[in-house]
Amino acid sequence: MNFRHIVSAFAISLTLFTACNSKKSEEKKAADAKIRVKEDDKADSLLIAYNPAKGDKWIANFVDNLHKKYGFNGNMLVAKDGKILYEKAIGWADYLHRDSLKINSEFELASITKTFTGTAIMQLVEAGKLSLNDDVKKFYPNFPYNGITVKLLLSHRSGMMNYVYFIDDIWRKEKRPMKKGVTNQDVMNVIAEKKPNPYTKPDNRFHYNNSNFMVLGAIIEKVTGQRYSQYMMEHVFKPAGLKHTHVYSTSEYEKIPVDVVGHDRTWKYSVAQNFLDGPVGDKGIYSTIHDLVLFDKYLKNGRLLSKKSLDSAYVGRNKPVNGHFNYGYGWRLFEGDKMDRVVYHTGWWHGFRHIYVRDLDKNIVIIFLGNLTNGSLMHLDDLYKHFNMPIIRKGAYHGNGSLPGSDED
Repeated sequence: MNFRHIVSAFAISLTLFTACNSKKSEEKKAADAKIRVKEDDKADSLLIAYNPAKGDKWIANFVDNLHKKYGFNGNMLVAKDGKILYEKAIGWADYLHRDSLKINSEFELASITKTFTGTAIMQLVEAGKLSLNDDVKKFYPNFPYNGITVKLLLSHRSGMMNYVYFIDDIWRKEKRPMKKGVTNQDVMNVIAEKKPNPYTKPDNRFHYNNSNFMVLGAIIEKVTGQRYSQYMMEHVFKPAGLKHTHVYSTSEYEKIPVDVVGHDRTWKYSVAQNFLDGPVGDKGIYSTIHDLVLFDKYLKNGRLLSKKSLDSAYVGRNKPVNGHFNYGYGWRLFEGDKMDRVVYHTGWWHGFRHIYVRDLDKNIVIIFLGNLTNGSLMHLDDLYKHFNMPIIRKGAYHGNGSLPGSDED
């Protein structure tokens, strides 16, 4: 065998050896990943485990009073340091059929969906697939407004009008079909066609409205080539172990496959889904109290986003309201020099009303998911005080940020 043949044989052997080692390495990675998933599942099961006999008595009495005196109907949970202190399903899932709520009932999260959309956008920024400074026109060239960037959408500074109102008006005036939900792309097309007048100029002021996150949902679909529901399942829900969280849109489902119905404040009628439940990103995610606890966990441990991205999302991008309340990237914020860092979001849509509060310093999670819009969630002050937390209610503070009766009055 000559030298050339020896070199050739050696090269082939080296290639086979490298390929074999590479295969073994990939197999080991896959095996390690399966082990981590099993360990995470076990840890998640411990996190959401709850023994009613050991439930916090003070919280139990508070919730019982909230139900009896103020009419709270829904599911609630309080957790601290990775342990559920108290949870309860209270009342009807569907009053008309007298179906009771269960602890794993899935609720339409309404605007709490925005926290998930913001997470997805920040993931795509981390992946280099878009920039916070990208203009909407980069993704939708026929978008009729100039100067609206991703970060302005995230912080509700785009100045856009609320699409819900003009879509509803156009569909009714032009007698467009209302049986099937409209998609984000449908709404983007109407915006391009009708060019509705904006509320104000871009980056002029904070103006909270659903258009911002509906457009972000459309951008997610354009950048990834996936439906919003697909991207969220693959990159947010599954990685965070959210097994009871889904995107349900009337553009994809003739009937939303959940049993919890939204109701008006007096039980006189249930709120049926319609064509406005088609667009997603601003709403459209359904979830449970347990999955929201897991979402908090996997945001904190870096599974979903880097600390740098989270820190950016938790910075107020607007002038504080009543000295404390602000909005970052997909999160409402409570800010204060001597108070805890709190990020939260509320939700109100088609008979659902919620609040999801995360005290980052005390490691407390408070969740109330309601399907009766009666204002009961305006009466949580004593719960916040019990945990020495800021009161997450703008009406509780004066314009300078002080509480009534405080030394600063």
